[in-house]
Amino acid sequence: MSFAFAQNDLLQAGPMVGFSTMREVMIWVQTTEAARVQVLYVDQAQEEEELRTAEVQTRAADSYVAKLIAATEPGKTYSYQVYINGRKLDLPYKQEFQSQTLWQWRTDPPAFSFVIGSCNYVNEEAYDRPGNPYGGGYEIFQSILEQDPDFMLWTGDNTYLREADWNSWGGIRQRYTHTRSLPEMQPLLGSVHQYAIWDDHDYGPNNADRSYWLKDYSLETFKLFWANPNYGPGGGISGTFFWQDAQFFLLDNRYFRTSDEEEDPAKQAMFGEQQLEWLLDALRFSRAPFKFVVMGNQALNNYGDPSYIEAWSEFPRERKAFMDAILVERIPGVIFLSGDRHQSELSKLDRPGTYPLYDLTVSPLTAGANGDRGQDDPNTLRVNGTYFGGRNFAKLTIYGLRRERVLKIELFDNTGKVVWTREIKEPELR
Repeated sequence: MSFAFAQNDLLQAGPMVGFSTMREVMIWVQTTEAARVQVLYVDQAQEEEELRTAEVQTRAADSYVAKLIAATEPGKTYSYQVYINGRKLDLPYKQEFQSQTLWQWRTDPPAFSFVIGSCNYVNEEAYDRPGNPYGGGYEIFQSILEQDPDFMLWTGDNTYLREADWNSWGGIRQRYTHTRSLPEMQPLLGSVHQYAIWDDHDYGPNNADRSYWLKDYSLETFKLFWANPNYGPGGGISGTFFWQDAQFFLLDNRYFRTSDEEEDPAKQAMFGEQQLEWLLDALRFSRAPFKFVVMGNQALNNYGDPSYIEAWSEFPRERKAFMDAILVERIPGVIFLSGDRHQSELSKLDRPGTYPLYDLTVSPLTAGANGDRGQDDPNTLRVNGTYFGGRNFAKLTIYGLRRERVLKIELFDNTGKVVWTREIKEPELR
């Protein structure tokens, strides 16, 4: 599937609908050169009143990216149109966004669904390694769109910086632009809200740590190309957002990460003291029945070896301190979401005297997949029947009455076929 944008050659990528709250939504657009961008939108239930964002002038210094804020009222669905230099774009797919519902003190929380995935490799022959293309299966984005999720959460390696990009400010920006411009991705971006974290490949070189020499510029680029509602309460790309009654805690597993060669256990860290202090404070404060802790690497897999896989278990002191804290303080509802592995699986850690912890790993979207060889990985916590070694995504649906919410997890292959399904009930996580 491809789309021609001949009707306006000033559009590079997008529009992409970013974060959603009750009172505002962000819309991201990238132009090919300096241009004026504005969004006009209407409440689908009251189409007679046309609303508009402020007009934004794109600049070369910002890779010609515009971030536009649409003021909203709670619980509305809006249709929108993008105007560049006063000319309306005519795009061959749905353009709409939604504001979140004001349900508190009024009703039970609404049901909603979201998709997660990681490892998105978009081929560019001039910069790829020789041989068979590593990326493919771009039809997965249409399969995701057909599931009609409220939003999508990208859990790292959302683009793959190549060797030619690592030392170049312009290379990093161009790689992000190239990936974001994939034609098959545009319909999904245009009507499904998008949130993201990063992992090593969209941060820097393979297995990169805090020593990466362009990490501050990489951080600036990530913030420019994604439309999360906040960045950096715990440093780096960390942040949080709510969707209805669930809360998502977005972690940065790269910016503060110590070297694999650090031998002092007291100094080894994936997230760092500042970020974990913020995370624990935020978890203590949260009243969400499901508290999703989102990280690039696996949280529960006890086999971490940087020569084979990366996992939080490589940093046992830090991980134990966090696990002890949520146990001692009786913080309910914690679930981990992760990517990275080029295979998908659900891990479960039983904890005597309290609820079990789960880590849902979903990977890859379009990068190369592990196939059958990953089944023999020494992850003793893998839930039987949940391994999948092909390109895939997961859809998570939360529904039910207050204090009796249910989380339904469905894993799909890249064609949209269900691979497996599991359910986790809110009372099981108290």
